[in-house]
Amino acid sequence: MTAIGLREVTRGSAATAGAFALMASLFFLAIGRSPLEMFEAIALAAAGSGYALSESLVRATPILWCALATLVPARLGLVSVGAEGQLYFGALAGTGVMLALPAAPMPLLLPMVLAGGMAGGALWALVPALLRAGAGVNETISTLMLNYVAALLVTWLVYGPWKNPTSQGWPATIDFPAAARLPVLLDTRVHLGLPIALGAALLLHLAFTRTRWGLALDLLRSNPRLETLAGLSLRHRILATMLLGGACAGFAGIADTAVVQGRLQADIANGAGLSGFLVAWLAGRSVGAAVGLSLLVGALLAAGDGLQMSTQVPSSATLVVQGLLFVALLGVKGWRLRQGGADVRR
Repeated sequence: MTAIGLREVTRGSAATAGAFALMASLFFLAIGRSPLEMFEAIALAAAGSGYALSESLVRATPILWCALATLVPARLGLVSVGAEGQLYFGALAGTGVMLALPAAPMPLLLPMVLAGGMAGGALWALVPALLRAGAGVNETISTLMLNYVAALLVTWLVYGPWKNPTSQGWPATIDFPAAARLPVLLDTRVHLGLPIALGAALLLHLAFTRTRWGLALDLLRSNPRLETLAGLSLRHRILATMLLGGACAGFAGIADTAVVQGRLQADIANGAGLSGFLVAWLAGRSVGAAVGLSLLVGALLAAGDGLQMSTQVPSSATLVVQGLLFVALLGVKGWRLRQGGADVRR
């Protein structure tokens, strides 16, 4: 990155931080709280102890996977809003593998459960991919609608055929055996899915920026009519990017279900799909920015419970703060684009 580019990034980050701090301060004043007190409470609840930091990383992990699930098709210009449904169906498929082979040893069961989760996420992305590649159906609408179908399928299964008969009315499957769970790090709930997600983010960044595949995605995104002239298949790349994105979300679903929840239950996404979509959109197809934003949003969401206990402010206040962060990012991005256009005109 050139010195000018670094200076622009730094200026944009400072402007975003300033806008966010101003809007959040006004919100805290509106609810009758000191901004300094609230910012300190959020920081302590998100990273003030080893436990708080680990919970922030737990919340950030599925958000990062869902952001990657959105970023991959976005490199081709596709707007997929289906990470949440793909997360649900990945959890469903991986759980199905576990229920079919509950006594299998870890070297066999864990890879099969994870593969089942990724295959489930990819399968749920295949339907809108085929509709877009074959019939030109808008993938935004089809992926959004399928989110509800996947969530309802999981709800039906955990209330019905897959319900644990010894759960005393609680709608959930049997617990995942230890052989079907990813290892956790340092006696926390942070599991191996986080470093795997960071590794996947690095590989995707390299694939997008250093390979012919990434160049082809950028070329087709900028002008799909170059497909024939460049000898590229847009349909094949629609299928490939949507399936790869679905596999990422499916991994998030089965990893969170097996390790964090311990069983499949009705409400597993916890908003990770929507948060991941917003993170990917605001990151502007930048994998590095998506990683940073995922960690920040995960910390804000994890701070909710701690905020309620330490300041008696409802945990939903952190959702408002998260929304203000997104507004600040959007506002500064729009302002910089307008400034860039004004500079060009001058």
